[in-house]
Amino acid sequence: MKKIYPDAATALDGLLSDGMLIAAGGFGLCGIPELLIAAIRDAGTKDLTFASNNAGVDDFGIGQLLQTRQVKKMISSYVGENAEFMRQYLSGELELEFTPQGTLAERMRAGGSGIPGFYTKTGVGTKVAEGKEEKVFDGETYILERGIVADLSIVKAWKADETGNLVFRKTARNFNPPAAMAGRICVAEVEEIVPTGSLDPDHIHLPGIYVHRLIQGQHEKRIEQRTVREA
Repeated sequence: MKKIYPDAATALDGLLSDGMLIAAGGFGLCGIPELLIAAIRDAGTKDLTFASNNAGVDDFGIGQLLQTRQVKKMISSYVGENAEFMRQYLSGELELEFTPQGTLAERMRAGGSGIPGFYTKTGVGTKVAEGKEEKVFDGETYILERGIVADLSIVKAWKADETGNLVFRKTARNFNPPAAMAGRICVAEVEEIVPTGSLDPDHIHLPGIYVHRLIQGQHEKRIEQRTVREA
């Protein structure tokens, strides 16, 4: 199977449709699939639901798609650092499903593993639990969370081989692997593609069986909050 494509727009060709659910990797501005997000913006696909830890910042990451009104709903853990996200939510323009970070990661991983749901104590007794089935195990109350199966996953990795085996760096590994697993189709962007067989199998974080299309690109690598010492 040919997995390597020349650019983000080509890699997404035939995969985008209005109203679809997209799982996106990244944590803050670390490891976000910025090239694929920009291609979705340029394609004009609308009424999208994104499952993503956060939405980047106003002019970068999913924040760009909020500015162009292409996002209908966010399934997220954190909405800080994005004034447009806050404005649209408070004005009723954007649907928001708050999900604790660990629960969101597990919902993605579960969906990618064929697990339709799981029980967790996280959120019991809070708004997170409203409308969800409860069950008692060993005297403790748990709530049922559904696995996420997305129409499309978009992720960013540090390195890939030609078959799509992926290696992530540091914080980028938080949400990218489960987001990749959750999609019926996964498109990955990477900084470097190396020949098949050159990656140590013990260092591969996500097997290539989860990755259907792959691009190599140049990335901006912004810093969300720059903190420096006084001179």
